[in-house]
This record gives sequence, C-alpha cells and structure tokens, in this order.
Amino acid sequence: MTYILNPAVPSVNLMTMSENKDYPTCFGNLEVVFPMGKEGLRSTPYTCMVCDHKTECLRTAMESPFGIEVREEMVDRAYASGRMGFLQRWSKRKTFSRQKNRMKKGQG
Repeated sequence: MTYILNPAVPSVNLMTMSENKDYPTCFGNLEVVFPMGKEGLRSTPYTCMVCDHKTECLRTAMESPFGIEVREEMVDRAYASGRMGFLQRWSKRKTFSRQKNRMKKGQG
C-alpha cells in the first residue's frame, strides 16, 4: 500500500526519534496526535495516519490525564445532545475524577 502525503497538510518528521525509544518525538502528545479541529471536534491528522506507531501512540495519549479530559469532553457532548442522562454523566465524571486523582498520587 502506498501513501501519498497531501502537500497542504503540515508534515511531521517521522524519522525524528526520542532518546530512549524508537518512537517519534510527538509520540503520545495528545495535542499533536488528536488535536481539536475547527468545528470543536477532535480528529487524527493525516500525518499520524501513515505512521507505524499510530495505534500505540493514540492509546498512550488517551491514558494520560489529558486523555481523561478528552473523555470528559465526549461525555459532556453526549449529555448536551440528550444521548446521556444526568446520573450517567455524573457517574462517568466522578469516575474520571477518581482516575485523575490516582494519577496525581502515582497509583495509576
């Protein structure tokens, strides 16, 4: 399979590696691999779609405290659109809060 990069999309140098692993320097950075779009929704840029590490990278980013914030955004959008009730939203937000607290304490 051949991937043709779109010249209109800013490129990421996939050969730039961090010191301790063979990952690109953008690995796990949520604002790079899953940025907020103009419409207020997050999407993966094309340059990440052609990277060999895309799945592991996005999973790593979503396991960070910033990933929990993204999940909170998703819950808030579901509640605002009526796809989720108050108690379900409250329960999920409480779970996210506990996860963040565990990460801050180093247990997560």
